[in-house]
Amino acid sequence: MKRLIQNIRNIWKVEELRKRILLTLGLILAYRIGSFIIIPGVNYAALTTKASDQNALETLLSLFSGGGFTNASIMALGIMPYISASIIMQLLSMAVPAVQKMQNEGESGRKQINNYTRILTIIICALQAPSYLSLYVAQKGAMPVDASTFWWTQTILILVAGSMFAVWLGERITEKGIGNGISLLITVGILSRLPGAFFAEFGKSMEAGNLIKLVIEVVAFMLVVLVTILIVQGVRRIPLNTAKRIVGNKSVDDKSARSYLPIKVNASGVMPIIFAQAIMTIPVMIFASSSDQSGFLQRTLGDVYGLSYNILLCVLIIVFTYFYTAIMINPSKIADDLKKSGGFIPGVRPGEETAEHVDTVVSRITFPGSLFLALIAVLPAIAKLAGINDGFAMFFGGTSILIMVGVVLDTLQQIETYQLNRHMDSLMEGTRVRGRREPNELSGF
Repeated sequence: MKRLIQNIRNIWKVEELRKRILLTLGLILAYRIGSFIIIPGVNYAALTTKASDQNALETLLSLFSGGGFTNASIMALGIMPYISASIIMQLLSMAVPAVQKMQNEGESGRKQINNYTRILTIIICALQAPSYLSLYVAQKGAMPVDASTFWWTQTILILVAGSMFAVWLGERITEKGIGNGISLLITVGILSRLPGAFFAEFGKSMEAGNLIKLVIEVVAFMLVVLVTILIVQGVRRIPLNTAKRIVGNKSVDDKSARSYLPIKVNASGVMPIIFAQAIMTIPVMIFASSSDQSGFLQRTLGDVYGLSYNILLCVLIIVFTYFYTAIMINPSKIADDLKKSGGFIPGVRPGEETAEHVDTVVSRITFPGSLFLALIAVLPAIAKLAGINDGFAMFFGGTSILIMVGVVLDTLQQIETYQLNRHMDSLMEGTRVRGRREPNELSGF
């Protein structure tokens, strides 16, 4: 503990790192303040009186927006329209040759794709804003009595501007702060709901006089986080033999330095869960109120804690995990790159056999990775069956736990990199950081 405190103090000794952290905290504070500024004309008292009537979908959207969705704030749409636009552009880069060409143009192509992503974000916000006002704010009875065309126009513009301001904050954090800005804003929105959900569960346990159950829940939550970290960091390393290094006129064969091709167990990240939940939600939003008079869709797909919903969700997650992994990892390209660089897998011929070997390894590790994602997705339903309240159950799995773990690990690694570059100890005690320079490695002495 003493060493950890000393390492935290060392952070403030690095001027650049200190400025980046303070800037990141300041921009996050601006985002949190914006999530509590209510849209002009909206009856906030009506929203608070019907706060207990939220369904699971509204709770999930509120989780990712840090409460801005249920507060009817100027940032009610949050950062999710930008995430949707990024996913669309990523899919277009694989199917449309023009977008694929821009992606291969380096920095200039990346800037063009970012501009198109922002334009697509504005379009998505302009489509979502009227739906949000009519399907959520109006149903809660919070709309102004004299809602005119001018009010609708200015409110839609406010929601679009609020979402784009959140995107701007995220980009500034990425550029001049610490960590990935967009991911950090989502994580902060999720973490902001954790204390309230925990204290609600604590109060429920106090009323029932069963604090042992709360302790078991906290231990179970910590175990879920631990297992998630292990899977997120899990890598299957394929050994490689690389070409000999040429130093002067001599060929040097460094046998002590082993090369590996890292294949992540969870290469697809959180995307399969997002895709699966989006597909499960769309039929309910479109057909449940109009053509589904018997309520079949609402019973099967509308109940996120129901058996049929979670079985179908698991199947979709497994399918999308294989689909997205196939998009992310191209064995043929890996084999070609190895062949060009003079590297090869021991016992496997370069070229087609290498591609087949990599494809086999990826297929084998993708299956347990897909099962893990499916299990993480249904954990909130299992927690709900165990008697945990809806708000706290959301943190036991799904996209929330994966995003929190991934973003926190990425941010800690960036901070650790700044410390290691200045010959300081890492932030986390006991970590195995490769690349630390030993005295005998400096200039051959």
